Amino acid sequence: MDAVARTVRGAGVRTAVVSNADRLADPALPDAFDAVVLSGVVGYAKPDAEIYRLAARRLGLEPGECVFVDDLRRNVDGAVAAGMVGIHHSDIESTVMELQALFDIELGL
Repeated sequence: MDAVARTVRGAGVRTAVVSNADRLADPALPDAFDAVVLSGVVGYAKPDAEIYRLAARRLGLEPGECVFVDDLRRNVDGAVAAGMVGIHHSDIESTVMELQALFDIELGL
């Protein structure tokens, strides 16, 4: 998914990572995103709607302008409850197709 996020960002879409962690395992990962929201730092965890609202604010967007992708349905449901569009990630091909349709972009992946 990192490659997808980098490609989406390269197409001009603002991106964020929302993680239920204190820190990211890959120190280079923040360079691929416009915002990083870590539950261990902010005090909210997925699927609490507030962590998604915080991510939207850090991107300078309203939740309704955001798309959240996760492989856990409960996390997608939390994002939808916060007002975001949710994509339940099960495979790269389907996720890329949904992102392309939502953002009207060609990702070439």
